Amino acid sequence: MSDCLFQRYRTHVLEILRHIVPDIGEEILARVELTPTRDPAHGDMATNAALLAAKPARRKPADIAADLATSLLGVEGVASAEAAGPGFVNITLQQSVLRGVIPAVLKTGEAFGDSQIGTGTKVNVEYVSCNPTGPIHVGHCRGAVVGDALANLMGKAGYDVTKEFYINDAGNQVAALAWATYWRYLQAIGSTMDAEAFNAITPNGLQYQGEYLIPIGQALAEMHGTSLAEDGAKPASAEKWFALVKDFAVARMMDGIREDLLALGVKHDVFTSEAKVLADGVTDRAIKALEAKGLLYEGVLEPPKGKLPDDWEARPQTLFRSTEFGDDVDRPLRKSDGTNTYFANDIGYHLDKVERGEQVLIDVLGADHGGYVSRMKAAVKALTDGKVPLEVPLCQIVHIVRDGQPVRMSKRAGTFVTLSDLLDEVGKDAVRFTMLTRKSDAQMEFDLDAVVAQTRDNPVFYVQYAHARCRSVLRAAEEMLGGEAVTPAALEQASLDALSADAEIALLRRIASWPRTVEGAAAAREPHRIAFYLGDLAADFHALWNRGRDETTLRFLQENNRTGTLARVALVAATAMTIRSGLAVMGVEPVEEMR
Repeated sequence: MSDCLFQRYRTHVLEILRHIVPDIGEEILARVELTPTRDPAHGDMATNAALLAAKPARRKPADIAADLATSLLGVEGVASAEAAGPGFVNITLQQSVLRGVIPAVLKTGEAFGDSQIGTGTKVNVEYVSCNPTGPIHVGHCRGAVVGDALANLMGKAGYDVTKEFYINDAGNQVAALAWATYWRYLQAIGSTMDAEAFNAITPNGLQYQGEYLIPIGQALAEMHGTSLAEDGAKPASAEKWFALVKDFAVARMMDGIREDLLALGVKHDVFTSEAKVLADGVTDRAIKALEAKGLLYEGVLEPPKGKLPDDWEARPQTLFRSTEFGDDVDRPLRKSDGTNTYFANDIGYHLDKVERGEQVLIDVLGADHGGYVSRMKAAVKALTDGKVPLEVPLCQIVHIVRDGQPVRMSKRAGTFVTLSDLLDEVGKDAVRFTMLTRKSDAQMEFDLDAVVAQTRDNPVFYVQYAHARCRSVLRAAEEMLGGEAVTPAALEQASLDALSADAEIALLRRIASWPRTVEGAAAAREPHRIAFYLGDLAADFHALWNRGRDETTLRFLQENNRTGTLARVALVAATAMTIRSGLAVMGVEPVEEMR
């Protein structure tokens, strides 16, 4: 039997609806929902089944709702079922059904809420994928957290998930990194050439001047001495050093990026090199595949809308008919000189993922890439004949503030606040939780003071405090009843009849909705829903805790009431496990006690 009460009783609703409306189509049944009621006074669950069935049945929704409610009264565990509004049915479960959630949680532990809606579907979640030209900064941090939590969430929902990082180690930006690193190498061997002088000999200018490249230049000097330069620490021709310095710089930058991501709790399964995708001929295969489908042609793009760039000229290029797949204009794959565009390389990379057997592709991108989404979706649709969907959650920018003022830029990075700076300031868990307290496409202000404040207004603290309180109760219960009495296995067998107060039932309802929350968040690709759920769960627990301070009959531990104590300790243990289950999805460590 499913851990999800909502799925369990939805099955009953569907069975009854098929009987009431024998010819109802499966496409309508698939839209039937069973959701928590907004007001507990109206019951535990509500369904829209009658509204959906009314048109095919050619009956009034209220009449179908009445029939549905009558039949639901015969379902085991249903205390009442009433037609409401224009055609909804409100369902109240027997309290014993809600109490039955506790042993289910205690038996499965943090695996409570695991689902099989993904049925092993192979999903590739690509996130971060920042250019390896500098330290990872807070601009990448939100995408890193959202992508990692989304991958965790989908894994919990039964998908076969691969976490991937795409290394952009080909193109002009990496070439610029090589030149900037070479300048730091020259300085390390004694050159006095300043940035202005080196800029004059660099093909596209000295683009990266942050201090983070100094140790990489020094490492090159230690390994190669002066062999990469001319006498007097003067620049040598690029043929002598470029490939070596480029590969070394990319490797060192990726080492730093991996280290910072690990500090954030992010560990990718796969790192794919753009240069390798090109070397393996995947991009060429992708272009040939599109050509074989008749989707390429030689053409001249219309001038861009708005202000015309000074360097724009009408020239023939190899264009992809992306407008046939929902894009607003056709897109160039090869320039007039025969070289690939960045878009062509990205098409090759996505073909590489498809060839590895991925069935759903998810790219977590910054909002500044929003204009890139339609063309990439068009390309994947064309390559796979629409069989492999590409989904692109966008992450808006995060503003770091203290005392209401923007935080100064990092000197080491040169132009931005690094992720390591942020982690040093507030810690991994505060960063991860806070980044998930808003939907990813909403702008966010990350207040350094607020995220470490020990107040109810701080969701990180509020949820962690709920878990710490649970653990405090469980430690006290061990002292009172003995360790053997409060193990999960022992508490599974406890009589739970004492749990009947409104605050206790409210907490049970919340725990019971965890599996549904997992499935809904995974289906919507919205990991922020987990943070919202945990906030609500913590609020329900704190409310019960506070009620116990005023009403002795609701206190978790009661010296003269062993049966009631065991029931409430079981509820506390189930609450703690559910919190840990949610925090695991978010990649946040639960705390045992607040300090």
